[in-house]
Amino acid sequence: MTAAGPIRARCDGADRLIEADETLAALQVRLGGSFPGVIALPGLMALVCKARHSGVALSGLLVVQDERQPVSFRALAVPDADGTSIEITDWKLAAEAWTTETAVAAAGEALLRQLAEAHVVLDAEQRVISGVVDAADLADFGRGLRQAFGRYWTDLVELRETAHRQPLHWRLLDDAALAVPGSSRRWKARLLPLRAGGFELLLVADTVLPRIAADDGPPPQTPDFRGLLGRNLAPALRQPINRIVANAETIRTRLAGPLADQYAGYAGDIAEAGRHLLGLVEDLADLETVEDAGFDPAPDEIDLADCARRAAGILSVRAQERSIVLATPTANDPAPAIGEFRRVLQILFNLIGNAIRYTPGHTTVTIETGVDGQTAWLSVTDEGEGLSEEDAAKVFEKFERLGRSGDGGSGLGLYISRKLARAMNGDLSVQSAPGRGARFVLSLPADRAAKASAAG
Repeated sequence: MTAAGPIRARCDGADRLIEADETLAALQVRLGGSFPGVIALPGLMALVCKARHSGVALSGLLVVQDERQPVSFRALAVPDADGTSIEITDWKLAAEAWTTETAVAAAGEALLRQLAEAHVVLDAEQRVISGVVDAADLADFGRGLRQAFGRYWTDLVELRETAHRQPLHWRLLDDAALAVPGSSRRWKARLLPLRAGGFELLLVADTVLPRIAADDGPPPQTPDFRGLLGRNLAPALRQPINRIVANAETIRTRLAGPLADQYAGYAGDIAEAGRHLLGLVEDLADLETVEDAGFDPAPDEIDLADCARRAAGILSVRAQERSIVLATPTANDPAPAIGEFRRVLQILFNLIGNAIRYTPGHTTVTIETGVDGQTAWLSVTDEGEGLSEEDAAKVFEKFERLGRSGDGGSGLGLYISRKLARAMNGDLSVQSAPGRGARFVLSLPADRAAKASAAG
């Protein structure tokens, strides 16, 4: 399947998707995002951010996992005074997208962009236009960039393996080893030609840990590794893991040709292991986020009943596969609250997903909402085995899986969910008894103004 024409969208100055053709808007919602809302496609989000910060139009080939089917497309991000315009072309399903060398190169470029700790836009002569620096030990390089407009980028670094100086063909500098003033790490330069002319320069660390200084020299500056997993490694790992899952599913479903049942089963095991690994990466990235001292959710006016219906709608297929009914609040019974919409959905995906996973088939998972005074609440109740008093006391602990193994869980979901709830000035609790199911309750500050308006 290939899109009939360009897909157009627009982001505001905060990189929120505010306009989009139906194809992209639907994908945004399927990936758990809201519309309008923050871009839910990591690669597209990174491209838009870099284009806005640099003030230069950027393009790239991106791949996203859409309902177990990878889709590739080329995105062009054009910044302006009010935000960023997006044009998407060459929209293809994986069966078409991954048969070309171009798509393979795109995956490599996406990986480089995620690992890079400095992004510089150059003109056709390799002179600096603008740049963004992410690493603490590149602060001197960043200051130099701000004063280097119109100069060769090579004036700001020390080339290690060549005595030649500019002007040089860009291919002679691509993958060149270099030293950056102020950093004790070794670096490599990657140059990617831009569609509109010029280049994107990426500085990628060649070593993870700083070198040990000589005895008579000053101690090396230690890079700031906070955010390493969530900001760099998690987005970089998604590409190859999604690729493994997609190829394994292609083999399992015999789309590539006949295959013995035994090998189709092996492919299914590979796909399931890939999805488990991807879930673990996402959980570890979220863990890093919620445990950061500077983590601060963005509160907004939300309706817990609406959030419940959205989350249940996205998880309905999984529930139907096990003949589980998801009973949700009606639109006539709102529960106005103050919280970050995306984070509340993340909590509900975990609670409802757990209920579907651990509840017997042909049962009902009931989601209820309400407002008690200054507190809005949402509960998810299942008909499973329930929890003992001892298990209920430790179910929110980090890496706690209550003795379960091989179920694809990381033991982090409930821990992260409670941290998110408390960061939004709420809480997450459980009420349960053996043989009577479990009832998880999310509480948040009530939106009293919205409640008063509805009552009036």
